[in-house]
Amino acid sequence: MRHAAEWEPDGEERGGIRGVIALVHGMGEHVGRYEHVAEMFTGAGYAVLGFDQVGHGRTTGKRGHTKSYPALLDGVDALLAEAKKRYPGTPVFLYGHSMGGNVALNYVLRRKPGICGAIVTGPWLRLAFNPPPLQLIIARVVNRLFPAYTNERPMVGDHLTSDPAMIKRYQEDPLGHGSITARFFLSVQGAGLWALKHASEWRLPLLLMHGGSDKVTSIQASRQFADEAGALCTFMEWPGYKHELHNELDREEVFDVMRDWLDERLKAL
Repeated sequence: MRHAAEWEPDGEERGGIRGVIALVHGMGEHVGRYEHVAEMFTGAGYAVLGFDQVGHGRTTGKRGHTKSYPALLDGVDALLAEAKKRYPGTPVFLYGHSMGGNVALNYVLRRKPGICGAIVTGPWLRLAFNPPPLQLIIARVVNRLFPAYTNERPMVGDHLTSDPAMIKRYQEDPLGHGSITARFFLSVQGAGLWALKHASEWRLPLLLMHGGSDKVTSIQASRQFADEAGALCTFMEWPGYKHELHNELDREEVFDVMRDWLDERLKAL
């Protein structure tokens, strides 16, 4: 069973919803970690829909495991279908972070949805570090023999954000986990490299942002994707910001950029 969440503007703003944000979370987390992000969007007149990916949060399944990469894309299929059902005729935007950014970029490239654009932050196109070659060889062997084998690699809190309150929130989150199986890791890693090779095929307005001090995912890979995607991609680097731009101390500046970009997209429709 897939867990999902919905946030809507309050009061009079609800009757004039400007757009819908379809949210895809990162590895080892869940949609509940984005409540403050959703509140930012609802305050600007957007409805927000999100879900816990398979093996994450309150959705069923082995922690950190997927039967295949397309199964991750299928979750976005269901999310967008629900967004269009609940808000017919309303502009829809996809928003993904980290592993969710990997999924969002691949989803648009592979399934070519009828949406108005995407916001992607710190996508896992490549990692910020190179796993040892022997470790990758072992992972490929394990994936063939026992794809659900789990490796525990909890994220380091201060690699995510400079905000002590957000680090504490992350560390105390009972739904977060550091589990990732061989199948999940190799699937997402391979999909990130595939997206880089096909970035020139990008055909939607895209706001792509990455922290300059990200130690989790590669800012160089995001630069490469932006270069290949061309004029439809607005790329922003945030010097000194870590992996989770939406959880950084100065996140209001990031939110301002997101809202302004969305305003411009709506004006262009």
